[in-house]
Amino acid sequence: MAQFDLTSRNCQFLDRHLTFPLLEFLCDKNIYSKEVLLEYILDTVGKTNMIDYTMDTRKRLNLGEQMPEELAQRRAKVLTKLKELQNEIAPLMKIVEDLKNTDSMKDSKTLLNVLQKEFNFKIEMLDSVYKLAKYLYECGNYVDSISYLYFCLLVMQPTDKNYLNVLWGKLAAEILTLNWSSALEDLNRLREYIDNSNFTNVQALQQRTWLIHWSVLVFFNHAKGRDLIIDMFLYKPLYLNAIQTMCPHILRYLATAVIINRTHRNALKDLIKVIQQESYTYRDPITEFLEHLYVNFDFESARMKLHECQTVIINDFFIIGCLAEFDEAECWIVNLIRNARLDAKIDSKLGHVVMGTPPLSPYQQLVEKIDSLCVRSETLTGLVERKYRAKNNDSGDNNWKYYS
Repeated sequence: MAQFDLTSRNCQFLDRHLTFPLLEFLCDKNIYSKEVLLEYILDTVGKTNMIDYTMDTRKRLNLGEQMPEELAQRRAKVLTKLKELQNEIAPLMKIVEDLKNTDSMKDSKTLLNVLQKEFNFKIEMLDSVYKLAKYLYECGNYVDSISYLYFCLLVMQPTDKNYLNVLWGKLAAEILTLNWSSALEDLNRLREYIDNSNFTNVQALQQRTWLIHWSVLVFFNHAKGRDLIIDMFLYKPLYLNAIQTMCPHILRYLATAVIINRTHRNALKDLIKVIQQESYTYRDPITEFLEHLYVNFDFESARMKLHECQTVIINDFFIIGCLAEFDEAECWIVNLIRNARLDAKIDSKLGHVVMGTPPLSPYQQLVEKIDSLCVRSETLTGLVERKYRAKNNDSGDNNWKYYS
């Protein structure tokens, strides 16, 4: 199963905090050593300010119940720094709290004008708000971080140096708190910003590649995600290009979405083209399943791939929730046979497809015999011509060009 695991590829394009759910998910599987995974988690969480998570991971590795002195000192420093940042913006937050239930908070431009005219607000103060939001996020306090990031988005202009970071930070925090409706709003806002910014081609490609991976987390948890992932990944050329260029493994998730989506059946044809184009760079049981069905019409191979597909889904953090819907793929085979008018049926007891050949009418038999005779005549005529040319060739060279 390790050969089909995409965790390491996906984690390359995720924020450090977003990797923890994936790694914890793997700890309950038998794909890799649990101890190795926990050691990796411990190393990764050590780069954050999540002291409690660090201690919990140490305990799971049997490294002791007592907090090491070094970790205790880190905790004290984190708390001190957090208090400093909170005190720094306390007056501003008091003003915002007083304005919370007024009309000023309903419109960002109005709020900014009120803050500047009545409270001597300076845009530079947003730097402190952003620092606190980021620090809270690093501590794993995603809920409070969202509050400050939301305020930043209300007041901050898109030209602000921290604006893009705020967009990414809020999306990550919403994902980690499982607020899928808000996460989708942030995803759309971030995509619009990326698509309309003056990034270089390389920068834009990198931004879209990251967004693609983060959006998979949202799409497979939001009620409308099964439609949205198809629209974005398959029908927005800039994002399809990013997938083909940087991360063809994302085709697993696009293929899964198409398979379980009952309203985008026409997307199959377009998806198959992409899968065929990228088959030399990426293949897995799910993409191969579709190839067997819709390219090779090899129903027996498709049936055999179904078990592998189920194994892949069970062990993939992004799409494990799709297993029940994917298991309805047998109905696809039935519909395909009906639509193609093939003489085949599914043996429900044996669990496989039985193909048959319909008898030809006398007229069809006659036509096939005539076609066969024509082909054989052309072949014999060509053979005679080649022998004649070979006999009359004075140079004696090998006549390979006549066989090309």
